[in-house]
Amino acid sequence: MKVVLKGVHKVKRRLASGETKTHHYAWRGGPRIEAEPDTPEFIAEFQRLTADRDRPTHHDGTFQFIINAYQRSPAFKDLAEATRSGYVRRIRKVEKEFGDLPIKVLDDPRIRGEALDWRDRIAVTAGTREADYCLTVMARIVSWAHDRRTIRENHLARPGRLHKGSRVDIIWSDTEVEAFLAVAEPHVALPFLIALSTAQRETDILRLTWKAYDGEVIRLRQSKGGKWLTVPLTVDLRAVLDAAKAKRTGPVICVNSRGKPWTLDGYKTSFGKAKAAAKIENRTFHDTRGTAVVNLALSGCTVPEICSITGHSPTDANSILSKHYLGPDRRLAESAIGKLETWQKGKAEA
Repeated sequence: MKVVLKGVHKVKRRLASGETKTHHYAWRGGPRIEAEPDTPEFIAEFQRLTADRDRPTHHDGTFQFIINAYQRSPAFKDLAEATRSGYVRRIRKVEKEFGDLPIKVLDDPRIRGEALDWRDRIAVTAGTREADYCLTVMARIVSWAHDRRTIRENHLARPGRLHKGSRVDIIWSDTEVEAFLAVAEPHVALPFLIALSTAQRETDILRLTWKAYDGEVIRLRQSKGGKWLTVPLTVDLRAVLDAAKAKRTGPVICVNSRGKPWTLDGYKTSFGKAKAAAKIENRTFHDTRGTAVVNLALSGCTVPEICSITGHSPTDANSILSKHYLGPDRRLAESAIGKLETWQKGKAEA
């Protein structure tokens, strides 16, 4: 006989075998009922678990409680704005899938399999990069809780990655840059032009004020790492900035069509629309950082010179640039061969 008990919370979960199973809890966030549904044992266990139940604070006893606590912590609040925004979008996905999970379940080794299966399902619809990002955020929250001994074990440590690629190998071609600038409105193009010349990050560019620009250089403190930089600007970029300064509507350099400072999401949306209008795919704003590095290298800049612009540390520069930015670009190889041929020609004529 089917019995309906008020307050029983049902959660469907996909097991590692692919089978879908429904778990029953005495209430949302409450203890799991182990007995088979629709049996006298199930009713008896439900009544025992709820007999002396004190109504908990909202979300007490669930993973959602930990998620909320993490978002109130300095570990989350001290993240760079762009990173924090990205985390929030993935946290919403974690909440939807695991938010009502009782905290004690996080100490069960099987949670690792369920989390990996969840990541695999995301990869099918949203790609491996997004899947890795979602699991990374969940693992970060679990690690934070483990450090505070809210949970005894961290079963999501070092889950590995599905995505094998790296965006640092992807750069904007001259043709793509021209196509983008041909359709982008000036207020959308300006941050893009600054990025191509200075290799700075989107968040740092959008928050630049006119006090940072003295007509020759831009002085800024990078949000990632906190390094102060003085970045000289090209003649072309100075001309663009001087023209924008003549029409300034406030203290911030990059503003939207209403003359107000861009929000990160607002600029991302407008940038995406311009990119779509230019029929450009598989390129992001962040790819301008690698593009600027390659262009600096092609122009003959040394590694220390490049680092003075990008903010990389000199000790890390060679490994970072050779491994990620410089190796895949054909133009660098062509430039190297051109220099070799010039040297060989000079040697033969000597």
